[in-house]
Amino acid sequence: MSDPSISEEQSGSKGRFVIATPEGEAELTFSILSPRLRIADHTSVPKALEGHGYAYKLMLHLIEDAKSQGYKIVPLCPYVNAQRAKHPEWSDYFSI
Repeated sequence: MSDPSISEEQSGSKGRFVIATPEGEAELTFSILSPRLRIADHTSVPKALEGHGYAYKLMLHLIEDAKSQGYKIVPLCPYVNAQRAKHPEWSDYFSI
């Protein structure tokens, strides 16, 4: 079975990265402060999707998006902040 894809949704200054499956949606929400700064607000994975590494996949997608789009991440979300602390190699992508 292949991994589900990650999609992005934006409306105004709010957005989210989403992994949609028949069992539910995992998401990482963000707020756009400027073209150069986004707040990672919240990461959510429903119980039915736990244990598949979806939160980490969303995190990796956020890092890749920050790298390709040239913005920094403010890690308000506890999960994103914990992953930031575990991965000093990502420090260039965060504004703390």
